[in-house]
Amino acid sequence: MKIAIGCDHRALEMKQNIVDILSAEGHQCRDFGAFNTDAVDYPDIAKLVGEAVVKGTCDRGILICGTGIGMSIAANKIKGIRAALCPDAFCAYRARLHNDANVITLGSGLDDTSLREILGKFLTTEFEGGRHQQRLDKIKAMEG
Repeated sequence: MKIAIGCDHRALEMKQNIVDILSAEGHQCRDFGAFNTDAVDYPDIAKLVGEAVVKGTCDRGILICGTGIGMSIAANKIKGIRAALCPDAFCAYRARLHNDANVITLGSGLDDTSLREILGKFLTTEFEGGRHQQRLDKIKAMEG
């Protein structure tokens, strides 16, 4: 799977850890920054990752900032993105199963075990469809 990944300056170390984990599992990661600890505006990174997912150059996206909240807000402004803040594996599972989330956002303070569980659920859970598709169609209609 091709994964678009990006972070703000606070989450640089965690982003690299995720890239290492996913690369070891055979995924391709496309890194949209930040590339150092100089302050960056997280909406710029969220836009790049979101556009890569919407255009189909990447299958899914991962965004990381201090809390994951700012990245989630910014990414969800992009038509076609369904970004979910996932602090645990259950949220990642349900975000995919019921909401067909194509981007997850994470806070930079996750421990390695939790991070691996969240990534596993996000990348392996398929959208359930059914009654959830009707709800997604309503969300798409709201995008205009």
